[in-house]
Amino acid sequence: MGFGGRRPRFTAAFLLFAAASDPGGTEAYDPLEGIEEDGRIPYVERPADLPNPSRWRYIPEGRIKRGTVFDRLFITSFIAPFVFKSSDAGWGGGIGVGDIDFRSQNRRETAAIFGSFSENRQQNYGFAWRRWIHHIDLPDGGVLQEERSVMRARASYSKTRTRRFFGFGADAREEAESSYTDDFVLIDLGLSHTLFEPGSDLIGILGTRAELHRLSSGIVGGVPNTGDAFSTTFSRDEKRNMGWLGAGLRFDTRDSQSNPYRGWFVGALVDAALAQTGGDVGAVITVDGSRVFPVPGLLHRAIDFRGEENPPTDTLLVGLRTQFTAGDLPFYSLPTLGGSRAGMHGFIAGRFRDRASWYGTAEYRFWVLPRGFGFEQPYRIERIGLGVFYEAGSVADTWPNLFSASVQHSYGASLVFSIERTWPFRVNLAFSRDGFQFTFGSGLSF
Repeated sequence: MGFGGRRPRFTAAFLLFAAASDPGGTEAYDPLEGIEEDGRIPYVERPADLPNPSRWRYIPEGRIKRGTVFDRLFITSFIAPFVFKSSDAGWGGGIGVGDIDFRSQNRRETAAIFGSFSENRQQNYGFAWRRWIHHIDLPDGGVLQEERSVMRARASYSKTRTRRFFGFGADAREEAESSYTDDFVLIDLGLSHTLFEPGSDLIGILGTRAELHRLSSGIVGGVPNTGDAFSTTFSRDEKRNMGWLGAGLRFDTRDSQSNPYRGWFVGALVDAALAQTGGDVGAVITVDGSRVFPVPGLLHRAIDFRGEENPPTDTLLVGLRTQFTAGDLPFYSLPTLGGSRAGMHGFIAGRFRDRASWYGTAEYRFWVLPRGFGFEQPYRIERIGLGVFYEAGSVADTWPNLFSASVQHSYGASLVFSIERTWPFRVNLAFSRDGFQFTFGSGLSF
C-alpha cells in the first residue's frame, strides 16, 4: 500500500488490537521457554543427520502456544481492525485476522482472512494459506522449519477504482496519467520445493492461477479515464479471463529466504498465460539475482551475539531483475516499474510499463534496536532497523531496446522491523523525479 507524489494521496492506517482474556489454553505456557528475557534466542544444535542444518529456522517453544485462536491472541493469532483515508478512495475500513499456527500444528501452517471497504466503493476481500513442507518437532520443545519448501494458496476479490495507466515506454509522461477500475478475481496455487534434499541450493517453483478482470471508469480526480485517453488499448483488454501456468528454477546459497544476511541467488521463471479470452497466448519471462554481504555492525558489535540463533547482522545488498514477454498479453499483465511490488519505490505503482523491463537496487540495512523491545511477555518486536537504498530501471518495447531506453532513478530510506526473522515488515519513503511515495508492507525487496 502507499501514497505520495506530486498530488498528495494521504493514507492513514490505525491498527486497533482487540484485547481478550487468556484462559490459559490446555497446557501450562511459559513465554520464555527457549528465549532469554531480553529476547535473545540461544542457538540450538541440529540433529546430526539433518541435511543442510544452516537452512533450518528454529522456533522456540515460547513462540508456540496451545489452545484456541483467542487463547493465542497476539502470540500466534492476530486481529487487526483498521481505518484509512485516501484522497481518491475516501474514508474506509476493514479487518484482518491472521493465524501463524493455523490448525495448531506447531507453526507448520499460516492462514489469514481480510476485508476492506471505502466510501467510494473500493473493496478487497481474500483468504491466504501457507504450509511448510519440511518441519521437525524437537523432543525438548520448539520446532525446526526449512523455509525453502512451501505450499501456498490464495483466493481474493478486489474492486480497485484507482488503477493508473500512463501509456507505454520509459518516456511516458506524468501528465498522461489516466485511471480505471479493475474488478479482479484471483485464485492462486503454488509450490516452492528444494531439489534432491531439504535445504539444498537448487529450488524448483511451480504455480497456477486464474484471473478474471473487468475494467471500467476510474475515480481519480483531475485525470481522464483510461478508456477515453487510451481507447484502443483499453477496449481490447476491458474484459479478460486468464489461466496462468508458471515454472522456474533458482540456485540459492542465501542463509534465509525472507531476511538474508549472506549469500547469493540467480533464478529464472516462465509465467505463461496459456488460456485467455479470445484465444491469445502469452508469457512473462523473469531472470533475477542478488548478492547479500554481511558488514560490521554500525550500532552493535557482532561479538555480543555469539551462540545466538538469529544474531542481528547489518547487510549490504545488490539485486538485479529483468523481464521480457512473448505472445499477446493485456496491458495490465506487462512488466512494470513503480511501487513496492515492482521496484522503483519513488514512483506510483504502474508508472512505467512495456513488454520488457530491467530493475536494479543497492541497499544498506542496519539494526538500530538489535534486541527490539517488549510490551510484556510474550508480546515483543524482535528488532528494528533502518535502510537506505538507490534504484534504477527502465522499460522498452523489446529487450534489446532496453539498452537505449531512458533510465529512471529512485532513492530513499526504510524503517524495517520484525516479530521474528521470517516475518519482516518495512515502511519506505522514496523520492524520484515525480515527487515522493510512502509505501508499507511485508517482506523485503530482494
